[in-house]
Amino acid sequence: MGIIVNLDVMMAKRKISSSELAEKIGITTANLSILKTNKGKAIRFSTLEKICEVLDCQPGDILEYRK
Repeated sequence: MGIIVNLDVMMAKRKISSSELAEKIGITTANLSILKTNKGKAIRFSTLEKICEVLDCQPGDILEYRK
């Protein structure tokens, strides 16, 4: 399986919408959707940092490795 993105879980816990998060971190809702649905090939550390800042979480809360 590889790396699993649990961004939707953290967003639900923090009660924040996709459009609100996208605006706060400075990416499009389309790119955020790609991340949320595990279709992204990469994520910039700067984007990951902004996501963690807005959601008040650690990268490990969002990213998970599964064999």
